Amino acid sequence: MIDFFTHGGPVMYPLLACSIISLTVIIERAIFWTREDIRRNPSLVDEVLVFCQDGDWEAVKEKTRRSKDYIIKILVIGILHRNFSLTKAMETAAADEMKRMHSFLGILDTMITVAPLMGIFGTVIGIITSFELLGAGGIENPQAVTAGIAQALITTASGLGIAILSVFPYNYFNARVENAGLAIEKYATSLEIVYEKLQQQSQKNGSCPQ
Repeated sequence: MIDFFTHGGPVMYPLLACSIISLTVIIERAIFWTREDIRRNPSLVDEVLVFCQDGDWEAVKEKTRRSKDYIIKILVIGILHRNFSLTKAMETAAADEMKRMHSFLGILDTMITVAPLMGIFGTVIGIITSFELLGAGGIENPQAVTAGIAQALITTASGLGIAILSVFPYNYFNARVENAGLAIEKYATSLEIVYEKLQQQSQKNGSCPQ
């Protein structure tokens, strides 16, 4: 690998930086989603909706006190602001959570785009150098020219390798964000429906939900 790296020329250094950045983002996002999976508590989310259906806000507060589930966080923020705008509060909280889930994915996307281009750039520089050697020495030493071209192609292979190995986790993390967004929308809509029904029942009984 060291010989492969040194034979690739100076462009291998920025490509190495791209690979380190991509690997760092992939590891960080993998840890992030592992932690979020551990914090998820779907049964508690269902409990919260049942308590909301009964208008038992104190039970919701008590049950969710230590929860770090991102869906529960959003629902609780909506409940806390139910007398003002439950929907708007949840939308704001959901936007914050989605921003947190999208963190660093833009960097990974950039590395996927830049690495192959940088590899091609290194190859072009190498081929130019090889043709300069060919022009200076003629065809008396073709091995030097072909060796130079082979060396130049190392950067393209490296850039493509970085992009290929990065695109799979990038698509996976994007899918996780999309699924999380759908789950947030599902439970937020459920809470809105539950609270609307509770309001209608309260109006029939001549009181307002607290």
